[in-house]
Amino acid sequence: MKMVAQPSVNDFWVFGYGSLIWRPGFSHIERRMAQIFGYHRALCIYSHVHRGTPETPGLVLGLDAGGTCHGVAYRVAGSAREEVMAYLRAREQATMVYRETQVPAHLSTGGVVSAVTYVAERDHAQYAGRLLPERLLALVRQGCGISGENPEYILNTYKHLEELGIHDETLAWLAKRLGPEYVAPAS
Repeated sequence: MKMVAQPSVNDFWVFGYGSLIWRPGFSHIERRMAQIFGYHRALCIYSHVHRGTPETPGLVLGLDAGGTCHGVAYRVAGSAREEVMAYLRAREQATMVYRETQVPAHLSTGGVVSAVTYVAERDHAQYAGRLLPERLLALVRQGCGISGENPEYILNTYKHLEELGIHDETLAWLAKRLGPEYVAPAS
């Protein structure tokens, strides 16, 4: 039987909707399915660092205004707050295309927690908005940055969302066209 640490008043939550689902990169006490309202997952960010460059941008997910988003909430020990927040800020705010914010995350096991997440900044130059499918595919195919090839990001995110029972129509469409060769094993 797995023991779960008792919550501390200093613990905090992080909501992941893309690569944080399959590569959080930080220690956490527990992980739960969660849903947030007022935002949806969208391929709306030109990647200039992790999955592309300014000259040859890739495309990554952001939380865009409207709708709902299913993802994962991680409970992090309060004692790790500074370390985890520094890591998340370095990862998510390399070009300040995301705004760090707190959202109510509705846990699948019941209850609502306030969670840190990163929302697309619509007035940032890297905000792509809604693109036609063929343009999405072209950007993903060309993208490669410090975290690897853009198709790998798309296929890993798609695979891990599907494993959680979360279907994303756009990622499914892209996955059919990109192929399985980029999918890494779950960590």
